[in-house]
Amino acid sequence: MLALKKVLANNLTIYRREVRLMGNKFEISVVGNDPVWAGERITSAITEINRVEKLLSTFSEDSEVNTINRSAGKKPVKVSAEIYKLIDRSLQISELTYGAFDITYYSADKADDHNDTAVATYTTVNYKDVVLDATATTVFLKEKGMRIGFGANSKGYAADRAKYILQLEGVSNGVINAGGDLLTWGLQPDMEPWTVATADPRQQAQPFADMDIANMAVATSVNVEKYATITDKKLSTSKPKNGFTVSEIKSVSIISPTAEFADAMATPVMTIGVNAGIYLINQLNQIGCVIIDDHHRVYPSKGITIA
Repeated sequence: MLALKKVLANNLTIYRREVRLMGNKFEISVVGNDPVWAGERITSAITEINRVEKLLSTFSEDSEVNTINRSAGKKPVKVSAEIYKLIDRSLQISELTYGAFDITYYSADKADDHNDTAVATYTTVNYKDVVLDATATTVFLKEKGMRIGFGANSKGYAADRAKYILQLEGVSNGVINAGGDLLTWGLQPDMEPWTVATADPRQQAQPFADMDIANMAVATSVNVEKYATITDKKLSTSKPKNGFTVSEIKSVSIISPTAEFADAMATPVMTIGVNAGIYLINQLNQIGCVIIDDHHRVYPSKGITIA
């Protein structure tokens, strides 16, 4: 069922629908003046998110991801351009974060490995053990028992794809709230930019609630070891390096042009700490972050002003 905001003088309204997708609560909002048109557009976005979920599933036996995983240590697998590009971007983020973000993991599947020595070795797999061939569009996992999964960036990628479909269908202004991660484009019905609070009123208490996020994405990761009831994200989606502490950080919010990148970067920045995290983000174009520590102190990256 569509919910709507007040109709303004220009007859534009925010039409919203909330639905459970990919194990998360998605809220899709479009600005328009026709509830039927808005409902059809939102349905198209939901269809696309469901397509992405199926594409990246590790539960479907015939999915490309499962085919890659079953062929680990055996042979390269030819994949679609979409899967290839997503893996390629994921590996680039791994390189950028020195492995703090990593889509690879080891599965102790005795059907694949019967040798205990081999098992001990393969638990050290990481993103460097993924071999891509751009010409053949193939993916090869070097070690038996090695797996890939997109739990850390699939939600953001799905949001980006849904936005793309909505824009193709003529939605010039809207918001996708993917489990608290926000993706906006265009303007509000009153022609004002989207802010964190207007895109998600439930985040009005955030110190950066009034921050302009028009045509940007914001993804937030919370330190689940100390704030486990606050967030859906888990630190286990990344591989922290020895020597870095997460105890001083309460949350990290990444601001990026794409939800996929913001989703992927939020937890890795948390694992490397305040100073290293701010330094990393400050090296990147069009990327920002806001870090909040255990004492509620706020650390914005360059270019971000907190009122």
